[in-house]
Parts: sequence; structure tokens; C-alpha cells
Amino acid sequence: MAFDEMSGMGGEVRDSYRGLARWLADAPEGLLQARSRQAELFFRRMGITFAVYGEAESSERLIPFDVVPRIIGAAEWAGLEAGLVQRVNVINAFLSDIYGKQECLKAGIIPAELVLTNPYYVPQMQGRRPPRDIWVQIAGVDLVRTGEDGFYVLEDNCRTPSGVSYMLENREMMMRLFPDLFADYPVRPVETYADMLLASLRGCAPLGAGSDPTIVLLTPGPYNSAYYEHSFLADKLGVELVEGSDLFVDDDHVFMRTTQGRQQVDVIYRRLDDDFLDPLMFRPDSALGVPGLMTAYQAGNVALANAVGTGVADDKAVYTYMPELVRFYTGEEPILKNVPTWRCREPEALKEVLSNLDQLVVKEVGGSGGYGMLVGPASTKAEVEAFRKKLINDPDDFIAQPTLALSTAPTLDKGELSSRHVDLRPFVLSSPDGVKVAPGGLTRVALKAGSLVVNSSQGGGTKDTWVLDV
Repeated sequence: MAFDEMSGMGGEVRDSYRGLARWLADAPEGLLQARSRQAELFFRRMGITFAVYGEAESSERLIPFDVVPRIIGAAEWAGLEAGLVQRVNVINAFLSDIYGKQECLKAGIIPAELVLTNPYYVPQMQGRRPPRDIWVQIAGVDLVRTGEDGFYVLEDNCRTPSGVSYMLENREMMMRLFPDLFADYPVRPVETYADMLLASLRGCAPLGAGSDPTIVLLTPGPYNSAYYEHSFLADKLGVELVEGSDLFVDDDHVFMRTTQGRQQVDVIYRRLDDDFLDPLMFRPDSALGVPGLMTAYQAGNVALANAVGTGVADDKAVYTYMPELVRFYTGEEPILKNVPTWRCREPEALKEVLSNLDQLVVKEVGGSGGYGMLVGPASTKAEVEAFRKKLINDPDDFIAQPTLALSTAPTLDKGELSSRHVDLRPFVLSSPDGVKVAPGGLTRVALKAGSLVVNSSQGGGTKDTWVLDV
């Protein structure tokens, strides 16, 4: 039996949900269904879409939105917030270290080959420092709950974490549809995220940029699955949305083409992976990047958020060493625990995984979006055996975890409330003023009964996440 966000382990309604439970009990029949249809209509009019790769019938669709909020109490959030701040501080320290003195490698905290041969390790950043020595300005940390003992970290997203636009749009939609609920609940605002992000981006500008640096958001273009989010965030931040062809480098500085002539750029919030940033240093066939960008970056004349090379901290094999890295860099115990994980690169762990493959979740260490994974209990024997061959041929490329009983939350399904599994992605921002967490996050929900796959790219939906003030 899974832990339920509203009723715990099947007992009384939890304190944070009591107001919602009363409201749901008093709501007229059909109200939630009517509001759900309104939400879909509004989202469709606004063009909020997401590409779902592999679907033949459509290249893009709406992300399903569930109108029943997920609620987190103030005390519970305070513990989460402390754990997220600790973890992101350690991620920044780890990246600074592996591209610097490499003390964690020398101390044997994490195997050197796991870092130095990692596909996301960028040798060109060795000995380099991003402005203000901040590597991850924006992090999305995926959390799951399995019981009363709190949340576990499922994975860290440190390259170009997505989903924050849905967090903001979901809140706006809920305030429009359920103003009476907000009148009764002390919900902390998420609308301040844009100001928090802008402060983080300004704070990482090169020292010579002055008090009002020029910031742009670099997108791969309108064919990218998250293009809506890119344009949404550029609008919220009040910065220019640019593609690689809008920028050029001259004398180790980056400039933007404008109708008034060229304008120097100080900070680039990039939604483009490392490989595509600069065809002169990475993939020569990239038409998405800016030739010479890395030269300007290494000269310290422009900041990139997030920094180049942060993908090492995304790696799911590196993730397994985070508890040891927390102790190494802080001398503290991790506030947020990892999900128990087998490193398939280790012979004994591989043997254990192969013996129990039909009961485990197996993931590619560099995978994302729910792709390239096996959910043993939900797979056919043929799928399990095909994955077994992958594991035997390339064990270093995989980790395995137990099939978790993810917590559930009440969700509207065909006009009725049903329990569906959920996770949570809070957004964490780093700047010279410290690490801050947006009060909420993106709750993703598996819309199929019994499914544990919540990723939007795999057909999951989203909920508004309410963090209470008291």
C-alpha cells in the first residue's frame, strides 16, 4: 500500500489537507470536471504544449493538468528546503573541485574514471572558473516520498532543468479557477520565481558587467520540445529570446544583433546542451550554437547559466556517491537521502541486479525524461531479457533501484477522485547571495492507474504544488 499525500497510510486526513477535504466534500457534483475542462481550454488557447517523442499522431500536445492541488505543510517544507540547499551547495562544490584541485578524486571519495571519462565531463573547463565560481545557477531536484519518513532524492538535474513554466502557469490557473480555496489557505506564492531567477542571473554576471548586465535566453529554436517554456521565461524575465544566429563573437566578447546595432551580452541563460554551444570547440556540425562562444566564456567576458560541464553532476552513477560527497565537503550527514541504488559497474551489484531484474527499475546513467529505462514489474519477459543483454554488454552505463511505492495523491479521473502516483521537482537557485528554493515546485502525476512513470515526455500530467505558510 502506498503512502497517500492526503490520508497517509489510510488513516485520518493529514493536517495540511483538512481544508481541502472539507472543500471537496462540499463541492457541487460536476464542479471539478467543469473546472478541469476550463483549464484545458485556457491552456490550449495559450498554446502551452510539449513534444512527446515517438507519438505518431501528433508532434505536440497539451500536458494534462490535474485541478486537485498537492499540499505540503510549512514544517515539512522547512526540512525539504534545508536538504535542497545543502545538496545544491555540495553539487556546486563538487563541480568546482573536479574542474580544479580534484580533492575528492585524490581522496578516493568517488572513482576518478567515473568523472574523468564521463561523457559530460568537459576537459576544456579544467582549471577554469565561471564568474563568481557558481556552476549551477538553476537546479531541478527530483524527489519522491515512500512513507511518513519523508522524501528521497531520485535524481539531480543540473544541465538545463525544465518544467518551471508549468509550475508558474499551474498556479495562475488554480488562482483563476479556485479563488475561494486560496482565500482559505495560506499558500506561499511562486510568482516570485522570475525575480529570484533574474537576481541569480544578474549575480553571476562578469565583474565588469556593471549593475545592469545584459541577459539573454538562448534557445535551440521553435522545434525544441520545451520552446514554449523558453519563450515564456524570456517574457517573464524581460530579456531577449535569442537563437545562435542572433549572437556573434568579436574580440572575445559576445554581441547580440539588434535593430539599433550590436549590443554586448553579459549573461546567457542557455537551454542548449554543451555539445551544441560552440561548433569551433564541440560539435562542428552544430548550427544551433555561436562560433567562438567558448573563447569568450573562458576569457571571463560572458557568463553561461548553467556553466559548461555541469552534466557530470546529472550522471546517475555520480548520483550514487552524493551522500559521501555531502560528508566530504560539509562534514555533515545528508539531510535528504538517496534512493537505494545498485551501481551495475560493480560486479557484485551487477550480479544482484541480473538475479532480480524483473523486480527492479534500471536506468541509463546519462538518461533523462524517462527514456532508456526498464521498469521490471511492468515489463514483459521479452523486454526484461532484451534489457538483460544491454546490462551484460555495457554494465557501466546503468544503475538499478528498487521499484518504489511512490506516494499517491487524489487526482481527477473521468469525473471521479482516484489515487495516482506523484513525484516533485523543486527548483533551486544559486547566486553570490546563497542558495534559495522556490516555495513549491512541479508535481508530476502518473495519469494511468498503477503507473509509476510520471514524466511529461512519457504521458504524465502535472499538479499545482501548495506550500503552506503555517
